[in-house]
Formats: sequence, structure tokens, C-alpha cells
Amino acid sequence: MPYRVESARVISGEIEPPGDKSISHRAAILGALAHGTTCVGNFLHGEDTEATIDCLHSLGVDIRVEDPAPGSRGYGLTIRGKGREGFREPERVLDVRNSGTTMRVMSGVLASLPFFSVLTGDDSLVHRPMRRVIDPLQHMGAEIHGRDEDQYPPLVIKGSKLRGIEYAPAVKSAQVKTAVLLAGLGAKGRTVVSQATATRDHTERMLQAMGADISVNGTSVSIGPGPLTGIRIEVPGDVSSAAPWLVLAAVHPQARIRLAKVGVNPGRTGILTVLRSMGGNITLEERSSAGAEPVADITVESSGLTATCIQGEIIPNVIDEIPLIALAATQAEGRTEIRDAGELRVKESDRIATTVGELQKLGADIEELPEGMVINGPTQLKGALCDGHGDHRLAMTVGIAGLLAFGETLVEGHECVAVSYPGFWEDLESLRSG
Repeated sequence: MPYRVESARVISGEIEPPGDKSISHRAAILGALAHGTTCVGNFLHGEDTEATIDCLHSLGVDIRVEDPAPGSRGYGLTIRGKGREGFREPERVLDVRNSGTTMRVMSGVLASLPFFSVLTGDDSLVHRPMRRVIDPLQHMGAEIHGRDEDQYPPLVIKGSKLRGIEYAPAVKSAQVKTAVLLAGLGAKGRTVVSQATATRDHTERMLQAMGADISVNGTSVSIGPGPLTGIRIEVPGDVSSAAPWLVLAAVHPQARIRLAKVGVNPGRTGILTVLRSMGGNITLEERSSAGAEPVADITVESSGLTATCIQGEIIPNVIDEIPLIALAATQAEGRTEIRDAGELRVKESDRIATTVGELQKLGADIEELPEGMVINGPTQLKGALCDGHGDHRLAMTVGIAGLLAFGETLVEGHECVAVSYPGFWEDLESLRSG
């Protein structure tokens, strides 16, 4: 049954977004690779991260999952790592469900382990590109292959002795960078990943905290083989899960939302940069840290937005938030252009086509480009029957649009938000003040 959303006269309240999905994945995987105990607080309770835990269980890793602590929305994890030697050959195919992060990052881990494994996923994931991670791992000496001449999952991996390489990714992807770095932990010699532009650095921060032989020089990262040591990790709130509320408060005429304990890693705050460039009324307070990650409380209030052009180096920093930025642009004065975002074509859905199509249903003046979109605003949105297309980011975007649109909006496939934000619809209703 579709989820029903009606426009709200006033929006106000405070939300603590769920734990960061990217950091949660990395905490579980690196904790499994480490020697000793890794304790993780506020681990995201989501379908993607649970897929990572299930895979690690199947590989023999000792992980205890605890119920959320009082006041927390996330799990507690206790991982008793035994290093790479603690992994065992799985008895069955590893199903990562819809999690591209799990598949790509675990490929880097499995490439150097002395056994056979197969990674697969759901109907959406088996059509997402994997050559970007297969190519560098094969260059390191890995025996790894995929369907359709190594283009797509399932991936078949026979652990091999790897050698360090110098690699310059053609695709701006923190997942690929992480896969190569974790393969480098089990390789002979040093592995260097040199990026044209910076991508999120959660992996580097966590590896440094765990004692890895790693150095960072600008956009180049170098790692040598060696052990990791278990640590305590507190996962901050996910800025990508805060993004729906940032956009909602900025474009709604009567809104004020406070977002508590949000991770503000510089590689993830492009959404703040973009909204501020459009005139967003955003303040950061109570700055602190959660381990190696910076954290802040964010307050957003109604803002008169103006159009902008988003392209180039900032795109990797906002790639997950572009559907929401497009929604914000429908309420901004002028013509907004989003370019250089072709990577959106190979997400959980073709996010260029699906974002444009769903916002057009709501009455937006938006056109598709080969690698982006053009939006003219402001436009009064009107309620419509919308589809999440099995894409959690898109479903959240049309849910927020429903609070802004005149009349009633129905969201089919709304359940897919559980991939990253199981409590999204409850939080949405909690902000409605009229």
C-alpha cells in the first residue's frame, strides 16, 4: 500500500539522524580485520549494514549485536577480530542484497584471503558496474571475475597472493579506493591510490586509528601490509540521512529543524555547501568529535533560495544528495543546472531518469541531461502518485516533496527507505506541526 503524505502548514522539531551508513560498513569490516576487540556504538540499523554483518558472520567472524542503548537509534557491535587469519571459507554464496558498498569493499578483503568465495546481490545490484573494482584487484594479482566479461555481479573470487600497485581510479569512488586499500593490507609491498579529486576519507581515518601503515598526501593515499588493532568506534549521525530535513526546512515557508550529532566530515558536507550557496539559513553548533570524525548539531530554518550551478569537483561530495538538491531547486528562484553527475545512472536506480520523472509527476519544471538535469523554479508542486523505484534516496525525496506539494502525495515502494533510514516515515510525521 502506498504511503500517504499531505502538505504541512508548519514544520518544526528536532531529529537525531541514524548512524552513518558508510562509517558503519567500514567499522564492521575493519573491526573484523583487526586483532582484538572492536566495540562500535550507534551502528546503523539498516538493511545494507545488516547485509555486511551477515556476510562477516558467514566468513567466521565473531560479532555480537546488542540492542540500542537508551537514547540511541543504532546497534552496539562487539567484534572479536583475529586478523585476516580469522576468516574462513564460506559454505554458501555471500548475498549482499542491495549493498554496493558491501560487494565492492568485501571484494578487496576477499581478494587476498586463501579460499574461494562468491558475492551476489538482489535484482538491482546484479546490474550495477563492478569492473571499476575488478580491474585494480586483477592488476594486484587477484583471481576475480564477474558476469558479462567482468562487468557485473555475481563476483567469483579465489584468494591469491597480491602485490602492491600504484593506481589512479578512472571513477571517483570511495568504495573503489577502500577496496584497493584493504587489498593492500594483504599485499606484498606498498599500495598507492592517487585520485584526481578527493573522495570521502572515512576509511583512511579509521585505518590510521587502528594503527595501519598508512600515509595521506593530498588526494594520494599509501598503505603497506600489516596488522590492525581493535578500537572503540562511535558512529556519528549520517549527513546523507540529515539531508532530507536540511532541504525540507530550507524550502518550506514556515520551518525550523534541529539535527543533533551529525557527522560533518569535510568529504560529506557538500549538501551544506550547496544549500548555503543557494541562500540556505544553516548554522552549526556544539562541534565535537566521535572518534576520528567531526560532529555538530545543525539548525536549518526557512530560506529564500536562489538557483545555482553544481558541477565538477563537488559532485562526488553530493552524489547521494542530488535528488534532494533537485527538489530544492524546484523551489529556488531561477535556473539550476546539475552537470558531471553521470554516476547517478548506475545507482540503485537510474537516479537522473527517476528523479526527473518523479518530480515531473509533481509538476516540477525539470529536464534530463545526459549527465545531469536542469530545473527552473520556483514551482508550486501538486500531489501525485509517485514511485520509489526501489531506491531509498528517491523515496525519501518524493516523501519530502509531499510535505511541500498541494494536496496528497502517494509513495509506492516506500519501504525501500529501510536500506539506510528505517525510521524515516516516523520522523517525517514527527515534524508536522500543522
